[in-house]
Amino acid sequence: MEVDTPVHFTPAAKSAATILCADCGAPIDGTISGAFCYDCIKLKTDVTEGIQREATLHMCRDCDRWLSPPSSWVVAAPESRELLALCLRKLRGLNKLRIIDASFIWTEPHSRRIKVKITVQSEISEGAIMQQSFEVEYTQNYHQCPDCAKSYTHNTWRAVVQVRQKVPHKRTFLYLEQLILKHSAHRDTINIKEVHDGIDFFFGQRNHAEAFIDFLKAVVPVNVKKSQELISMDIHTSTKSYKFSYSAELVPICKDDLVVLPTQMAKKIGNISPMTLCHRIGTSINLIDPATLQTADVSTDIYWRAPFRPLADVQDLVEFIILDIDPLGQQKGRFFLAEATVARASDMGSSDQTYYTRTHLGGILHVGDSVMGYHLTGTNFNNALFDALENSKQASTIPDVVLVKKHYERKKKSSRNWRVKRMAKDEGEMLPRKQDQEKMDRDFEMFLRDVEEDTELRAGLALYKAEQKRREEEAMELESTVGDEEEGLQIPMEQLLDDMEDLTMED
Repeated sequence: MEVDTPVHFTPAAKSAATILCADCGAPIDGTISGAFCYDCIKLKTDVTEGIQREATLHMCRDCDRWLSPPSSWVVAAPESRELLALCLRKLRGLNKLRIIDASFIWTEPHSRRIKVKITVQSEISEGAIMQQSFEVEYTQNYHQCPDCAKSYTHNTWRAVVQVRQKVPHKRTFLYLEQLILKHSAHRDTINIKEVHDGIDFFFGQRNHAEAFIDFLKAVVPVNVKKSQELISMDIHTSTKSYKFSYSAELVPICKDDLVVLPTQMAKKIGNISPMTLCHRIGTSINLIDPATLQTADVSTDIYWRAPFRPLADVQDLVEFIILDIDPLGQQKGRFFLAEATVARASDMGSSDQTYYTRTHLGGILHVGDSVMGYHLTGTNFNNALFDALENSKQASTIPDVVLVKKHYERKKKSSRNWRVKRMAKDEGEMLPRKQDQEKMDRDFEMFLRDVEEDTELRAGLALYKAEQKRREEEAMELESTVGDEEEGLQIPMEQLLDDMEDLTMED
């Protein structure tokens, strides 16, 4: 008996419908691209039609910010991602296409033209995607932003920080100025005005002034008071506009000042001797007892609860000559305790009066050196704390002389291989008088000498290399000067910066 064998039928594979292009006759898949091949479609179709090829970008030449419509201003470096995003947002209709790539095309920096090459994709029919590249040229126009416009208009500030210090010199302000420049804390100011006993910083917004106050509290001991003044009010919405004033008073204690502490305060901060020397000003007042090397810090809050004035400042310093010095072997940081015998420089050759004292400068003083100090013997001080100390049991601890710092002989015009930058300040309607200008020059020279002598002070500042031309002119003047004094201290070149290393600072 025969068995029927089953027969299996395999359907033939479905073949694509191949047609000829209606223009060029090339074989194409008619189910995908229609009646035309891809090359013919590229000739007939432009997916970028309607997208502008030229546009305008607005830039503020004062702050180098770009206008991002409608009213915001953004910071964008040349050929940066931020600038490229701003260029793409500027083109109308680009959001309907898929952006594949975008890049800058190099142009001359002074041409005020920016070229961008953009590659996009778009689906032109079912299953067919068209990709095209095109170039857009942007014209760079200058337009002043509202913030810069306010800086050139009077009475547009919204907040002012009035920094004051009631001392007869400007050394602390010069130090604070260098800190502000190094950290660019003044970048949001619309005006800086110098007044008799301080500096006023004007801001267009309240939060900028508060940020500046926070910076001051982080670098110097300061007491801040706030006040506000109503300048306008909308009666329909109850919207009020204020002007804010911040009074920032620095403590009247400066570096190298001789200080007599209140007895109770001296006990609370470490039972230190009431007569101390201020060796540093930071966020607090750093004091040292030259006779024992004991140190103590007076915070801002403690000081303003019981404020006091210095017994003597740097204007009262007297030059002494070291006749003998004997180190005691005790050291604390950069200070070395020593016993010294000194005589006033003005008494040399006319009097044999000598003074014995203990000093914290034993590491840098040698026999024959000049040193600046306070002469307490025979000096009358109009200070209630000093009078109380003289009448107390600790009167015997008052020394005859308090040595402060080593004195370096300098020529009248010392050639420095470094310089510092200054802030652009408005001096007001009246220029300083001749005697005031001379005093400001003396204070600035005193500050420069402090920078040369104190390595800790120098470490927190930004110092720059002096211009070669100016150094050569000063060197020629020094060669023509008759004298054998020292030229002064020189700062190592590796600690100095070039102007190009910090582009955010202002001259």
